[in-house]
Amino acid sequence: MRILVPLVLALAAGAAAPALAQGYPTQPVTLVVPFAAGSGTDAVARTVAQKLSERLKQPVLVDNKPGASAQLGAQYVAKAKPDGYTLFMTTNTSHSANPSLFKDLRYDPIKDFTPIVRVGELPFALAVHPSVPARTMQELIAHARANPGKLSYATPNSTSLVAMESIKRIAGVDIQAVPYKSSPQAMTDLIAGTVQVYVTDFGSGMAMLRTDRIRTLGVTTAHESQMLPGVPPIGRTVKDFDLTSWNGILGPAGLPRPVVDRIHAEMQAVLADKEVQDKLAGIGFQVWPSRTPEEFTKYVADQLVHWTRLIQQAGIKPE
Repeated sequence: MRILVPLVLALAAGAAAPALAQGYPTQPVTLVVPFAAGSGTDAVARTVAQKLSERLKQPVLVDNKPGASAQLGAQYVAKAKPDGYTLFMTTNTSHSANPSLFKDLRYDPIKDFTPIVRVGELPFALAVHPSVPARTMQELIAHARANPGKLSYATPNSTSLVAMESIKRIAGVDIQAVPYKSSPQAMTDLIAGTVQVYVTDFGSGMAMLRTDRIRTLGVTTAHESQMLPGVPPIGRTVKDFDLTSWNGILGPAGLPRPVVDRIHAEMQAVLADKEVQDKLAGIGFQVWPSRTPEEFTKYVADQLVHWTRLIQQAGIKPE
């Protein structure tokens, strides 16, 4: 009789997953964002949450849990019940870069999560305070070489950090890093001149990138952006430089496959909506959904390898 118990339990668990998905969702869904309100990821999350809520016929609530370079939000989701009611909209910061940036990471980006859908990419741009006598990347590099250690840059996320440290290594310049908890605060201090250089995401920085309150010198992608015409890729000056930030939705490990498929399918419809695409394009976000959860799972694993190599090449030591 005891031999049958595990079999009965397994059959019960197997039957529970489809039953869960069939009625899912029956209550509000929380979409955790590991960055502050006003960040690029937050803007993307709020745009898709509105439409996803309409399709799921339940509220999709954005919950900002910033701090420790996305670690707080990641830890929260990793420990959440895998029932589809706690989801994670995150980026390469938590899942590609942090394993190489922190010695004591309290979550595993692969084992502790269920990848559901890639949403797209968010370009970044390098900007300086007007007090910096540079109007091109070449002039910035020349100025930094002539004034080693006198310039500082803001780093509220891994993309900003890895981008600047890569530029420093390739160009051979000394610019001091100043950690920030959020992108909006980093931009505020760039405008004030507290820091002189900042690699900002288009989502949180676009409004300022188009003004004369700061000076935009280059974009991190390999090609020019239609959002910032005339601003050249940094790679034209800094050889082999090409960096962007991915964005996607994951759940805790053990998320039932029927729930994964439901969310993935609804997000495909959300990202195909022209209104959503137009809103995201307005912040420079490029919609690029994964075709299947498996494709996104492989992408997350590949990006972990890619960013590990970038960070090692930049000479960044884990904290």
